Amino acid sequence: MKSTVESLEGLERKLNIEVPQESVQNEFELAYKNIQRQASIPGFRKGKAPIKTIEKMYGDRVKQDVLQNLVQKAYESALNEHSLNPIGFPNIKFDEFESDQDFSFSAQFEVRPKIELKKYEGLKVQKERLEIEDDRIDAVIDNMLQSRAENVPVLEDRPAQNGDIAEIDFDGFIDGAPLPGGQGKNHPLELGTNSFIDGFEEGLVGAKPGEERELNLKFPEEYHSADIAGKNVTFKVKVNKLLKKSLPELNDEFVATLGAGVSTVAELRDLVKKDMEQSESQRIEDELKNRILKVLVENNPVDVPKSLHAEQKQRLIQNMAQRLQQQGMNEKDFAEYTQKWDGDFSDSASNMIQSSFLIDELAEKLEIRATEKDVNAKIQEYAAQSGIEPERLNEYYAEDDRKSQLRYKITEDKVVQHLLDKAEVQEVAKAVLADEKKS
Repeated sequence: MKSTVESLEGLERKLNIEVPQESVQNEFELAYKNIQRQASIPGFRKGKAPIKTIEKMYGDRVKQDVLQNLVQKAYESALNEHSLNPIGFPNIKFDEFESDQDFSFSAQFEVRPKIELKKYEGLKVQKERLEIEDDRIDAVIDNMLQSRAENVPVLEDRPAQNGDIAEIDFDGFIDGAPLPGGQGKNHPLELGTNSFIDGFEEGLVGAKPGEERELNLKFPEEYHSADIAGKNVTFKVKVNKLLKKSLPELNDEFVATLGAGVSTVAELRDLVKKDMEQSESQRIEDELKNRILKVLVENNPVDVPKSLHAEQKQRLIQNMAQRLQQQGMNEKDFAEYTQKWDGDFSDSASNMIQSSFLIDELAEKLEIRATEKDVNAKIQEYAAQSGIEPERLNEYYAEDDRKSQLRYKITEDKVVQHLLDKAEVQEVAKAVLADEKKS
């Protein structure tokens, strides 16, 4: 067998392989003899049918099997000969394939990039400082009060104001034609929440029950429905009734009704703060992990295989599509969304692939691996978090693919922790990080 390798653009390589006729013929003979031993052919004892008869009956199938076997063997042999580490499946091309002549084919593919670790210790990274302000605790408790509020009629003789719940009938029109889905009867609308488009709620402030108003407005240019984005719209609205929220008093009696295991307002505030600290700590750690990996990539750039980039980018887009469609976005609007943010999807895919290569390289260099003890501990951790029995999770992760993914996750976490242990981590206020993102 002869083979040569061509370096194409970037990480693409092309193997040109020639298999001599003798090897081709041997593969055909071996395939026919295997069938001869196993096949039951009418008129012949098993294993005694003439090769010519077998060729006539199984020729097409044998040719396909031999082709597949020859390509696989020759391709793997050529990879070893030239010390190539391919990514994904090759693109195989050939002109003809016959048993009585040499067989030549080409295989085009991308190779794994060479990783050069320039700097991975002493990386500078910022971490958000954990700060739970009193007003955030107040907001959570206020939501508890709001969720238990009663809507009571506005008894005083006054017009609608922000904070009121107006029960309204409304009909929307564009160019004189009814707006699809733009009608409602006795619809409760809390004024000041910006639930409707700009100007709608403001246009009802000052109205009294029984009053009718005509609102001439405009849909935003970036409205989620492209068919009506930027268009003028007229709403005919009637205010049927005004209600206002009556909140329960925040006291120990109210706290006792929550069933949260606390009995005083002070204990409730402590519980809310503890819960917020737990969730915020996890968010901060997740963002720190993403930040250190981004810094790692910046200090150790890696060539990104085009095929992997395309796959990862498409995966990100599909995940986003699923989330936004669950929120009501249609396919047309999502197509416009992906076009607008195409660069961000591309950059994210590139960073994820580079960090994955670097994590693999660091795990090898630092001899970091996920042990069976690590896997069992992680499953126990998941069980405690989810309330699922450890036995059921063990069954779930018994499959090779799932256990392999779990091992990679553990290895990745260990590598990231090593990076952070060796990094220069500066704690800063959330506002500082927000300003940096804007810039």
